[in-house]
Amino acid sequence: MNIAFIGLGNMGSGMALNLHKAGHQVTGYDLSEAARRSHAEQGLRIAASALQAVEGAQAVITMLPASQHVESLLIGTPQAPGLLAGLPAGTLVIDSSTIAAETARKVAHAAQDKGIDFIDAPVSGGTAGAAAGTLTFMVGGSDGALARARPLLECMGKNIFHAGGAGAGQTAKICNNMLLGVLMIGTSEALSLGMANGLDPQVLSEIMRRSSGGNWALEVYNPVPGVQEGSAATRGYTGGFGTDLMLKDLGLALENAIATRATTPLGALARSLFAAHSLSGHGSEDFSSIIKLLQPPA
Repeated sequence: MNIAFIGLGNMGSGMALNLHKAGHQVTGYDLSEAARRSHAEQGLRIAASALQAVEGAQAVITMLPASQHVESLLIGTPQAPGLLAGLPAGTLVIDSSTIAAETARKVAHAAQDKGIDFIDAPVSGGTAGAAAGTLTFMVGGSDGALARARPLLECMGKNIFHAGGAGAGQTAKICNNMLLGVLMIGTSEALSLGMANGLDPQVLSEIMRRSSGGNWALEVYNPVPGVQEGSAATRGYTGGFGTDLMLKDLGLALENAIATRATTPLGALARSLFAAHSLSGHGSEDFSSIIKLLQPPA
């Protein structure tokens, strides 16, 4: 299939390359010149603009930072229409960004008016999952649109869940990431307490991993440097899921909770802690660096 992939950052990079490896003709675009150059060296055809990338595309996949970027790119304004205005009816559009559910529904309605199949399909699994093609997709949209998208999603992930109609994928994603933020803080807090008492963090991690405190952070994303080979912590908290991105997702969860009158006290507290961590200069570091906020000064 001829695919346009827009957004070649930490997550989009692995996803686009896996589609390329599966034999699809992928044309990529990113605002970053370095990203464009790097992916051209890896065999992707690179366009000079997003508009050029979607020329002749049967499917368009976007992986962008936030709601405003997705809405601007796909819907645009009356003065500067987005990509949907120029895509032919029958095009498949998959947005794997993490954005507000309301934005996903707005884009879905605009796509429907053009006869375009749209699904919101945010992911979980981190940069390692993106590179390995083992992501989990949480999909919102029609059965028919998902059926068309499934062969492409299977090139990039191992688990595909249909959460419901338009926006449902985004709702599932913010619920998941709210829990992830809370779990990372709790895991960091427990490990910091153990280390303050002289425990070896590797031994303590294994004890908790095999006990009732076991969770994803202990399994594959330990926040203590040196405990887990390949973790973001061991790489100096680089190349993973940024603190500011987690802060954004926790903000989306809080906004949704306010709108639906849901009670999320731990999610709100997690957002406050990640905000404090970001303001301390750690916004670009992996979110597991939150452990720094919970440890006493050296």
